[in-house]
Amino acid sequence: MKSGTKLKSTVCDTEVMVIRGTGLVVSCGGAPMVEERPAERGTPDPAFCSGTLIGKRYVDAIGSLEVLCVKPGKGSLSVQGVALQIKDAKPLPASD
Repeated sequence: MKSGTKLKSTVCDTEVMVIRGTGLVVSCGGAPMVEERPAERGTPDPAFCSGTLIGKRYVDAIGSLEVLCVKPGKGSLSVQGVALQIKDAKPLPASD
């Protein structure tokens, strides 16, 4: 997986673009994401159904993976069963 790769969920409408990451399998709704959406969708795992938000960047705990949500859905993003977190915005410097 390289930067710019677009991944699609196999269980909901979620689509993400890889910003940074190597060799990790991103899951959505508990199922691995793929580059081409299959004709039939599966059902999301109830443990991974908190949803994704368009325009938000999601990162893993150590910061080795970053994806941008380009289409929201019902499934939540994870890597190896660990949920990805929304990346915090950097604070702007004070303008005294």
